Amino acid sequence: MKKLLLLLLCLPVLPAMAYDLNGIALGGREIDVKKALPSAHCKALEWKSDAADRRCDDAKAPIGGVETRITVFLKAGVIHAYDVRFDIKELDRMKEYLRARWGAPLAEVTEVIARRDKEDRKVFKMRWDKGEDRAMLVAQLEKKRATLEVSRGTFPEEIYRVK
Repeated sequence: MKKLLLLLLCLPVLPAMAYDLNGIALGGREIDVKKALPSAHCKALEWKSDAADRRCDDAKAPIGGVETRITVFLKAGVIHAYDVRFDIKELDRMKEYLRARWGAPLAEVTEVIARRDKEDRKVFKMRWDKGEDRAMLVAQLEKKRATLEVSRGTFPEEIYRVK
């Protein structure tokens, strides 16, 4: 009975930790970023946005054995999004790590975009959703870098909206 009660008490905390990596989680604080990513440079956002007011850039961190660079976006001291970039050669390793960490994705597809007078473009995508939190792994297979974007709420629509 005590174990069941403890489990029920922990359930409200789980969504806040839905997409955590190396101590960085949506809903975390700037102090968590500095602790987990000592090489991050935190500063005010250079443009006006309802999505964020600060960002922590150029953090280098291994994730699942893959060397990455991470940018974390904060609003009122709370993490609302982070962006992870890594070498496309490590795509399979990162996909397997994320599956093990976050479970099966909601969607996984390679889109082929036909282009006139050029080779078709192939874009691999994996997506996870939990409530208002989302994670999207995107890789243009002919490029050198892949990106994992993790965000909460309307962040993707608001971050670059001109004010």
